[in-house]
Amino acid sequence: MTTKLAEREVSLLSSSKNGLIFLTPNDWALVVDKAKRVNFKKGQTLVYRGQKSNGVYLLLKGTAQVQISSRGSSLEIKPGEICGEMSFLEDALASANVLAQEDLEAYHLDVPTLEKLFELFPHLASRFYRSMATNLSRRLRELIGPSAESLSAGKKHQ
Repeated sequence: MTTKLAEREVSLLSSSKNGLIFLTPNDWALVVDKAKRVNFKKGQTLVYRGQKSNGVYLLLKGTAQVQISSRGSSLEIKPGEICGEMSFLEDALASANVLAQEDLEAYHLDVPTLEKLFELFPHLASRFYRSMATNLSRRLRELIGPSAESLSAGKKHQ
């Protein structure tokens, strides 16, 4: 991969307001260096409900749809965002399918790679987990509905 391309991708990932927002530029350099680039065609599945995802995906291009069968609804994952994090965090089976809505490119970080990075760079781990917790909280609020979002916003201003 060219340096310019890597810089553009790091810029995309680090500027996403719904991404891993607490990672530093150095963190991103480590993550991108260890991640594997993967491509999916429109309609292909990134994460299968009921199976282990063995890591997380960071979307670079294209969008994916998280299909939540228990709610009959879905969420859209855009470039700069992460998916597969619930299965990763809980070391459990995926709770939803994630399908490419169009051709997409992503970085995949498998569990052993993440564990090695976190062992070597504990502060990276702290920022990574904090970012994922913030994302999961935001997504839960979006699923609950606007009333939960307005309550959260109101608390911040008190």
